[in-house]
Amino acid sequence: MARVTVSKKACTVNPLKMSQPIGGALAFMGVSGCMPVLHGSQGCTSFGLVLFVRHFKEAIPLQTTAMNEVATILGGLDNIEQAILNIVKRAKPSVIGICSTGVTETKGDDVDGYLQLFRKRHPELDDLGIVYVSTPDFKDAFQDGFGKTVKKLVETFVPAEIPNRRAPQRVNVLAGCHLTPGDIDELRDIIESFGLEPTFLPDLSGSLDGHIPEDFTPTTLGGVTKEDIAAMGGAAWTIAVGEQMRDAAQALEARAGVPFELFDRLTGLAPNDDFISFLSRISGRPVPLKYRRLRGQLVDAMLDGHFHFGGKKIALGAEPDLLFAIGQWLTEMGAEVSAAVTTTHSPQLEKLMTEEVVIGDLEDLENGAAGCDLLITHSHGRQAAERLGIQLYRMGLPMFDRIGAAHETSVGYRGTRDLIFKIGNIFIDQIHEPTPDTWRGEHAEDGTTLATAADIPLSSAH
Repeated sequence: MARVTVSKKACTVNPLKMSQPIGGALAFMGVSGCMPVLHGSQGCTSFGLVLFVRHFKEAIPLQTTAMNEVATILGGLDNIEQAILNIVKRAKPSVIGICSTGVTETKGDDVDGYLQLFRKRHPELDDLGIVYVSTPDFKDAFQDGFGKTVKKLVETFVPAEIPNRRAPQRVNVLAGCHLTPGDIDELRDIIESFGLEPTFLPDLSGSLDGHIPEDFTPTTLGGVTKEDIAAMGGAAWTIAVGEQMRDAAQALEARAGVPFELFDRLTGLAPNDDFISFLSRISGRPVPLKYRRLRGQLVDAMLDGHFHFGGKKIALGAEPDLLFAIGQWLTEMGAEVSAAVTTTHSPQLEKLMTEEVVIGDLEDLENGAAGCDLLITHSHGRQAAERLGIQLYRMGLPMFDRIGAAHETSVGYRGTRDLIFKIGNIFIDQIHEPTPDTWRGEHAEDGTTLATAADIPLSSAH
């Protein structure tokens, strides 16, 4: 059990965390035909836009209410109204998702009241879905904003009624922000192989998987539709991936009576055994031979890899659910999480098999990473890794100095197996390669020559 502490520094030196509104905007990007909007200044939106573009290497739909000094003091009703009308005119979205920022939250804008006035003034836009989420960036972090947005999408679009009949083959999947589009594709393949029909919320694999659309669209390129979200109340089960999705799963259960099963991680052998067993149970089907074989491959990879993972010291910095998933898996592989730094509070942090988890920044991670064999965090950790002289394995968001970030996969038997290979090969590269000089003999500190294989008599070389 880990001890959770909060960094007591006067300021953040090298940020690890990203803000709530950025997390909320990412969740909205998994909704089809959506235009995410940050209710704040243009600079707030520009920062998030650049971050997402550099990570996904795609065109990102993100708009702003463009609050200036005067509008911030007097209130943002006119800015919100004008932003919505302009977006409808130019982009024709089916959903507009609005996230607040620190500027408007500090002022105390009553956005819910603004939207009620807007609905009265513009009844012609009754079919337009408008979702507002309070995501002040002076508290909490990326994961919190993402989770709040998914919950608000459920509360906005899922009818508050218990259906008379449920479709036994339909399941909802609430996907946490630590899952990449590649992870979601992998989970979809697994679930569909049991004859089930999953609806992902949000579905980033439909909008940010790097596909090229036939026609340009100013909104999101794909994802779950608002009609799909409304139909989630008729599913037989909800699968929540990550502790951050618990509130959304409970909201869906409260509104439509859909039972849920929460998997706090899907990286590792035991969590995937539980996941596959659950799918077999609710579908009434045996586990497909494909996944029996993949499980065998994962076990073999663990056997091959534990020689290289055993005793290695890892420094890990990530959002809480990603930190927990990767940290627990590394511990199971025989490594030691010597330094763990995260961005916000979560019940999962105390469960991590390490001595301490610090809610802090990359400077805290760098201080704890001295003497470690590997640093795992997003691309902003590259300078710390260089100063420490250790290798960096990039994981999380943003990952702007590599391509293919959206397709990285670390869930399921296949994703866990491949993660063992990737990190295990980093450890193999750290092994000192013998040279011809090594064969001749290496000198000890006292000047004597150490014995080598050439010095060992054949009779004793057992």
